[in-house]
Amino acid sequence: MTKYKALHTYIPKESISLVESLLDTYPFYLIIKNNRKTKHGDFKLLRNGQMQITINNDMNVYRFLITLIHEIAHLVTHKENKRVKPHGIEWKINFQHLMLPFLKPEIFPREILLLLANYLRNPRASTDTDVKLSFALKQYDKKSDKSYIFEIPLQSEFSYNNRIFIKGEKRRIRYKCIEKRTKKEYLFHPNAEVDLL
Repeated sequence: MTKYKALHTYIPKESISLVESLLDTYPFYLIIKNNRKTKHGDFKLLRNGQMQITINNDMNVYRFLITLIHEIAHLVTHKENKRVKPHGIEWKINFQHLMLPFLKPEIFPREILLLLANYLRNPRASTDTDVKLSFALKQYDKKSDKSYIFEIPLQSEFSYNNRIFIKGEKRRIRYKCIEKRTKKEYLFHPNAEVDLL
C-alpha cells in the first residue's frame, strides 16, 4: 500500500507512479480543499519553513493533475530562486520540465493532450486563459445544468453568482455583459458557466 493512496482518486491512474516520484523528490503538505471560485490551487511557504500546496477537490482528474504540477513548479522555482515573478520565465521552464513526462496518450485524452502541448509552449498563470484547453478540460467535469456564455444567444439574461446579467458582444476573447441592476459592464470568459434565465 502506498503512502499517497488518498491522492489516487484525484489523478489519472496512469500518472500515479510519476506523481509519487515527484512527491518523494519535493516533499510538501498537500491539502485538498472545497471549491474556491478564484483559484484551482496555490503554493505557499509556511512560517515553520515547510511548503504547502492546496488544490480544489471538485476538479476532474486531468485538471487536478495539471494544477498539481503547476503548483509543484512554484515549489521548485521557490527552492531554486527564492523570490521571482510568480509566473515568470523560471516558473514556466520548471512547469514545462515537470509536465513533459506526463504528456502521454496513456494519461491524457488526445483532445486534451494536443491542446495541453500547445499551451505548454508558453504557459500562463491559469489554463483557463487558453479558451480551447479550458473547454476541452470542462468536457470531463461532472455534468451540470448550466450553460456556457459562448453558447447562449446575444441579449440573453443569465444569472451568475446571484446576480443577473445581459450578454453582449464578444470583445477579442471575452464577452461584454451588463449587470442588470447596476448597469455596470463586466467581461466574461467564453467558458464561464451560467444559469440561463
